[in-house]
Amino acid sequence: APVPPERLLNALLERLPAGAGHGRGCGAESLLDDIVLTHSLFLPTERFLQQLHQQYPSGALEGHPSPRWEEGAALQRKRAVLAVLLHFLETYKGLLQEEESAGKVIKELYLLIMKDTSLYHDLEDEILKLHQLVETVELKVANETPPPNKQVKPLFRHFRRIDSCLQTRVAFRGSDEIFCRVYMPDHSYVTIRSRLSASVQDILASVSEKLQYSEEQSTREDSLILVTMASSGEKAVLQPSEECVFTTLGINSHLFACTRDTFDSLVPLPEEIQVVPGDTEIHRAEPEEIANHLTAFHWELFRCIHELEFVDYVFHGERGRRETANLELLLQRCSEVQHWVGTELLLCESLGKRAHLLKKLIKIAAICKQNQDMLSFYAIVIGLNNAAISRLRLTWEKLPGKFKNLFRKFENLTDPCRNHKTYREVLAKMKPPLIPFVPLILKDLTFLHEGSKTLLDGLVNVEKLHCIAEKVRTIRKYRSRPLCLDLDSSPSQLQTKAYVRQLRVIDNQNLLFELSYKLEPGGQ
Repeated sequence: APVPPERLLNALLERLPAGAGHGRGCGAESLLDDIVLTHSLFLPTERFLQQLHQQYPSGALEGHPSPRWEEGAALQRKRAVLAVLLHFLETYKGLLQEEESAGKVIKELYLLIMKDTSLYHDLEDEILKLHQLVETVELKVANETPPPNKQVKPLFRHFRRIDSCLQTRVAFRGSDEIFCRVYMPDHSYVTIRSRLSASVQDILASVSEKLQYSEEQSTREDSLILVTMASSGEKAVLQPSEECVFTTLGINSHLFACTRDTFDSLVPLPEEIQVVPGDTEIHRAEPEEIANHLTAFHWELFRCIHELEFVDYVFHGERGRRETANLELLLQRCSEVQHWVGTELLLCESLGKRAHLLKKLIKIAAICKQNQDMLSFYAIVIGLNNAAISRLRLTWEKLPGKFKNLFRKFENLTDPCRNHKTYREVLAKMKPPLIPFVPLILKDLTFLHEGSKTLLDGLVNVEKLHCIAEKVRTIRKYRSRPLCLDLDSSPSQLQTKAYVRQLRVIDNQNLLFELSYKLEPGGQ
């Protein structure tokens, strides 16, 4: 039943003692997971933890209460608080490194619990787990000194160094430091070192420092603004308070710093990819190699996404955009693969070779589907359905009938009719590990978000929280087993791996159409 936000945690704690510690699946455990996953929709993390802290009976030991009292309500409540804190820490883990105020409350509550360890003789495992978790999550507390020589992580789209792209991907956090290029109107650039979650104001301060802009200049009308520029020429001014802008850039988009009077004269950088015919790695490598490397890379990216990023991305919880960096990078990769399909086909001038490549791409999609990598599968099918590709009548006519039929089946599978019914049925039969088509999960969460209110007359809509948590639990299920692909480390395999992980693509639809009409003019 709906309850006021301030009563929800209390209601959970009252139900937990009977069920806590007796395995997943009981009503109290399910409610616990629902609330921990979705609490930010109605209660900020710091406030949630403060409420949990307040629910821990304190002063019991100082008063030397009778053993009978300790065996009663207070002891049960302490155990319930311990169960919630454990589940909270297990769920959030790395995200808590960004929450200084939350870290302080957790440490205070942890110290309270550790004082009472003598009360938990039958909960030794839980106490040990709590101790390990508090150490593992590396909680930040305000005024603590940061670790020296923090590693700088390259964002894969902006730093195409072979050694970086071959390394296993690790999750990004807001406090991670990255290198980033910021361009000037004349296409010169400065490289700055910045936190991933840095605000536009912070980025401009770093750029100004590099350019040695004086304070006097920056207060005048010729102060710098930060602009995103797409390869198509589309540009937008970023607001000073915006954060974590690096992961929101398009595939071939760049950051420009300029003054307001030079904004109109900004033009995109010259195309990063050479628009000339020539064989790339896709023509040499076997379809199985390319498909397996696509799956392996997308599994790494999918594993980096914290399950709560899905909630934050749609519901804009109090953690804001800074905790959705890994999800945004995967979504951009999905778009990148779609454009890669078109780029490779349209840079292939020979009709026979192009038809052979089209057949190879359909084979790659089939193997990705076999690998249960539905993200790559969907992206390739969408890429082949790009208007600049689907209009290549001569190329499609040269495709063997078997592959035409196979592609028709793929189109049916990705058909959005009846809320993607065919795809959902296929997905339901798959066992983990698998990579779903992530944009559809976000669509489902958006439907839940817009379909009902989180608060009704000041009461929390618990049913909505449960539906959101259920959707997040499917992501947990997909990743519940490790992905095992047989990939050797021969020089040719490493070459394919590097190619797949740093695709060079044309994302300018006008340019794709130009290339398409050049290959097969209209009316032919």
